[in-house]
Amino acid sequence: MSIVHKLPFEWLVGLRYTRAGKGTGQSGFLSFISLISVAGIALGVAALIIVLSVMNGFQKQVTDRMLSVLAHIEVFDTRGDMPQWREAAQQALKNPAVKAAAPFVESQGLLQQRDGAMRPATIRGVLPEAERNISEVASTMRQGSFESLTPGSFNIVLGNVLAASLNLQVGDKVTMLLAQAQTTPAGMLPRMRSFTVSGIFESGHAEFDAGMAFVSLQDAEKMERLSAPAGLRLRIADMHQAPQVAAELEKSMPGELEMRDWSKLNAVWFGAVQTEKKMMFIILTLIITVAAFNLVSTLVMTVTDKQADIAILRTLGASPASIQKIFMIQGAMVGVLGAVVGVVGGVLVAMNIDVIVPFIEHLLGVQFLSKDIYQNSTVPSDLRWPDVFKIGGIAVLLAFVATIYPSRSASRVKPAEALRYE
Repeated sequence: MSIVHKLPFEWLVGLRYTRAGKGTGQSGFLSFISLISVAGIALGVAALIIVLSVMNGFQKQVTDRMLSVLAHIEVFDTRGDMPQWREAAQQALKNPAVKAAAPFVESQGLLQQRDGAMRPATIRGVLPEAERNISEVASTMRQGSFESLTPGSFNIVLGNVLAASLNLQVGDKVTMLLAQAQTTPAGMLPRMRSFTVSGIFESGHAEFDAGMAFVSLQDAEKMERLSAPAGLRLRIADMHQAPQVAAELEKSMPGELEMRDWSKLNAVWFGAVQTEKKMMFIILTLIITVAAFNLVSTLVMTVTDKQADIAILRTLGASPASIQKIFMIQGAMVGVLGAVVGVVGGVLVAMNIDVIVPFIEHLLGVQFLSKDIYQNSTVPSDLRWPDVFKIGGIAVLLAFVATIYPSRSASRVKPAEALRYE
């Protein structure tokens, strides 16, 4: 005896109603409507998986570009500068998650070209040999050398967009103006110093390329009139563990230290991305909800069409609970089938979007992403299995909820009334 024939009769009847009928009458029409319900759920699930994967891909791409310039964790002494930064770095490196540490000084200023053009910039003083272990700026140099940032040279490395906006090339002079004023015979004037452009980098992140400049750590300390670095920049093994590692370091490292992980440094951007993902999730879930409502109408029509069958089952001894279970099984199977088809389709598209999108672009003769704007002409995708399981579970749950009303209506069918006109 096959496994199918060993199932309870509720499952046998429910599966029979789920299968596409071969007739051309009302049953055939209902089978077609069931296929539409399956297709609706599958399309909703697939669309949600694909869109979230693409959004995750863009987020990962932007995050990677941010962290090519930013550190995973920044450590500050609340009392001011950090003269004991070497000891603090050794303390931080005792945590197995911390892989590298480097001192830095950071300030906001203006860069002025000879013709008077000015642009705001974040000025970061670093040790080039230590900075290589923290960020990837040295590997993104387009002109010049990052190692040119030697003490006393007053060299400066600019982002490519910032350099272009000031019409600067390697070897040109640029004046740095800091907000801290200094007293002179002529009154209060901003602190300024002439620097030589010794390099141009391109991180791929517009915000940093248009507003970031690097100088030697000692030169930055002189400009800021500091006797030591302002803090430490740390790189850890897993950037997603940055908040947890920052909390651990705050407890283990001596002194009055403040920790800021990379997610806090860009809290507004990450908050906006998370809100956008949540709203997109809700909007696309409505597609699955619409398909679930379509399933309600399908089951209601099925109950109406199968009233004679229900009456016969009742006269043979089937309880109202068994009748209800039959139609819940039918609806649940439609939901499971739609979810499975949608998950498989969505995963396949999300995993091969780097092939599918170029094919569509070539077929239609268009380009969806401009490299000049997005720094990348390909659509990124980052498939995350927790999202896949969550989406599939929601689809099955909505399909199950959609079966409650029709199945309860079926359990209330009275055999005598249903068979009166048969």
